[in-house]
Amino acid sequence: QVQVVESGGGLVQPGGSLTLSCATSGFNFRHYVIRWYRQPPGKEREYVVIISAATGVATVIDSVKGRFTAVRDNDRNMAFLQMNSLKPEDTAVYYCNARGTGGMTGDYWGQGTQVTVSS
Repeated sequence: QVQVVESGGGLVQPGGSLTLSCATSGFNFRHYVIRWYRQPPGKEREYVVIISAATGVATVIDSVKGRFTAVRDNDRNMAFLQMNSLKPEDTAVYYCNARGTGGMTGDYWGQGTQVTVSS
């Protein structure tokens, strides 16, 4: 059974930090590209960072560059999103997505975790 479970969200003040976790099971994690998406209130879902399956290199969007980093741990089948210097506009539900490569066809989503940046 495939599972993708995000955790670590919460309420944080502007300038604060949070680390989101994505725990997975039921598929061959190391062959899946990991993306973190977010959906701000009333807006479309947007991708925030992509972590390569082959290299583990993480590429973030410009609006979070220098503030967000992401890593994957293939031994633990997990991914992490470290968010620093958080701004109110980072408020959103954050989702972890695993999409197969190299013949793996799965496309799996977690249920999301809420991040609220407010004073």
